[in-house]
Amino acid sequence: MADWSRIEALPAERLETLFANDSGRLARLSLDVAGIHFDWSKTHLTPDAVAAFEALARETDLAGRREAMFGGSHVNVTEDRPVEHTAERGEGKAESVSRAASYHARMRAVIDAIEADAFGPIRHVLHVGIGGSALGPHLLIDALGRDSDRYDVAIVSNVDGMALDDVFDRFDPATTLLVVASKTFTTTETMMNAESVIAWMSGAGVEDPYGRVIALTASPEKAIDWGVDETRILPFSEGVGGRYSLWSSIGFPAAIKLGWEQFQELLDGAAEMDRHFRLAALHENAPALAAFADLYYTQVRHAETRAPFAYDERLRLLPSYLQQLEMESNGKGVTVDGQPVGRPTAAITWGGVGTDAQHAVFQLLHQGTHLVPVEFLAVIEAGDTLPAEHHRQLLLNAFAQGAALMKGKQAEDPARSYPGDRPSSTLLLERLDARTLGALIAFYEHRVFVNGVLLGINSFDQFGVELGKEMAKAAAQGGGDFDPSTNDLIARAGLA
Repeated sequence: MADWSRIEALPAERLETLFANDSGRLARLSLDVAGIHFDWSKTHLTPDAVAAFEALARETDLAGRREAMFGGSHVNVTEDRPVEHTAERGEGKAESVSRAASYHARMRAVIDAIEADAFGPIRHVLHVGIGGSALGPHLLIDALGRDSDRYDVAIVSNVDGMALDDVFDRFDPATTLLVVASKTFTTTETMMNAESVIAWMSGAGVEDPYGRVIALTASPEKAIDWGVDETRILPFSEGVGGRYSLWSSIGFPAAIKLGWEQFQELLDGAAEMDRHFRLAALHENAPALAAFADLYYTQVRHAETRAPFAYDERLRLLPSYLQQLEMESNGKGVTVDGQPVGRPTAAITWGGVGTDAQHAVFQLLHQGTHLVPVEFLAVIEAGDTLPAEHHRQLLLNAFAQGAALMKGKQAEDPARSYPGDRPSSTLLLERLDARTLGALIAFYEHRVFVNGVLLGINSFDQFGVELGKEMAKAAAQGGGDFDPSTNDLIARAGLA
């Protein structure tokens, strides 16, 4: 087991004291990478803390694990697979990079054909998928596609029929393309939604609804069995995990909404962060420093949650995206050797959008009894067309909240006192474009990886999501060994 004693023995000094005693603190804990300014100076990281984490990184062979991932080794040990999402951006094993490039070329050719009306006059794109097959594309489209009038794209993930009904009310089946995204092409919710879309098209008189389907999958043969023509299947590698898949053909709805040039910029921005992560020393490495701060708070200060807040409406889906990326990746209880971890793993990720969140949850952050590391995300260049004072107030609120969390305020009335010494980090983007968003998402991916390596866990499987799905399938087939409460609920809902 790795030795955490040096980290656990780190002194707990107040943030204001750390600034007062170190004139170089801001410079040492700030970085500029790929159009993003990172500031961890309002966290409790110190030179001694960074050095202790660097020692732990050497002990856990972070450098070796990093090279193994980029080199195509089977670092996903429980599933005996490589981890190949970086190859989608051109950074990885040569064979994997070449395969990803050929799959991208295939995707671009299909988009060109759609634009040339080879599928008929398409105006609407209905993408069905769930988890990583929906969260990533949805984030990209919401962040970057608000001004695009290329196609009207809807992402539907929930098996709740209300989600599809809403789209059916807006879309014309005669001009709709169905995109089915499933790595295995067996995902229950996705396939049920896809079948309902086919029925909707058929009921509206579309002669060949299966001819209007694009399949995004790592299991092309299953898509063919379902009825999709082989020429309309966009594959991706088995080594690309669902929550890491937006760079692959799973990004198809974003590519068709934004245009191929924007999708390529997204890949290029991610590749720039890949190179930074691979080459920069750990004390100057954005994903590593972020992970060091994460682990300091979970292991030393016993913080159970962390909260990113996007001070930009275009990034409103980022907290939801990060919930899956961080908690599905590192919400594990055993090491890569199958032994109990014996310490906290992933923090619970939650968050929201500023300034809304200030009037909803910041009471707890400032005066509550929980220590919650906060992460502020903001963009210098405004995305709106309103008077500049709107964006000025937005940014000032983000920066002032971080300052207030750190400084606090004492008052004679305890109810009006703020304890301060509450940590935050800030990610300040120069502008929100495809390249910078690609770099930002890749930063979070590598941060997750560093956390996982230092904890000794596998960040690339997700067996924890299987049991509930298995039990739901058993219940649907009239079986399942359930407790009295669950049996009663099934009966009350008329499902028995």
